[in-house]
Amino acid sequence: MSSPGNRIYTKLERPPQGLVDAFRGQATPNIADNMSRMFCACSAIAPLSPDMTLCGPAFTVKVNPGDNLFIHKALDLAQPGDIVVVDGQGDLTNALVGEIMVRYAASRGIGGLVLDGTMRDYDGIAAFGRLPVFSRGYTPMGPYKNGCGEINTVITCGGAVVRPGDIVVGDADGVVFVPAKDAETVLTASRAMAANEKKIFAEIEAGRYDRGWVDAKLRQMGTEIIADAYRF
Repeated sequence: MSSPGNRIYTKLERPPQGLVDAFRGQATPNIADNMSRMFCACSAIAPLSPDMTLCGPAFTVKVNPGDNLFIHKALDLAQPGDIVVVDGQGDLTNALVGEIMVRYAASRGIGGLVLDGTMRDYDGIAAFGRLPVFSRGYTPMGPYKNGCGEINTVITCGGAVVRPGDIVVGDADGVVFVPAKDAETVLTASRAMAANEKKIFAEIEAGRYDRGWVDAKLRQMGTEIIADAYRF
């Protein structure tokens, strides 16, 4: 019988590839807005470079702070296109990933890394440029390889719950995690929001953007608007 905190599930139920691909290019703010502005990693988890984007099924890893043994095993098990999402418990002391691991992950076709922890070899990874990496920051202090951990179980990353197979989307704004069972609904709503935004952009350029909703909301709140200067 497997022991919590020391187990590896080798199989992952991935969403249909067509559904995953449909999320590519969808803006993370729109996706988040259509999930009640939740299911986002905190703002501390950011891309190494603003032009890095990622999209794929979550291949989840949970590790002890500063230990990357189970991340190494995840890089051996993950399939092309998977996003390795690591719950490093937000620890900033030891880097969980460096350039060797990034190059190895890229050679296996892995779609990206999201680390609730830090990385190192910033210059080398930036120059390599073939694998998107999101993390809480950087440190030269290396990791340990003592274990324990879990692979392909439910984790948290940047304050968000992540299930194996959830769709991970990352861009310059950050990372969102779309529950696989809700992905179709979220995708439809995000596409509709993007189309509506284009309409609003055109209205702004044409000087026809209706701002009536602002005063309507203030009236609803009972806000007092005084046609005078404040005196004290």
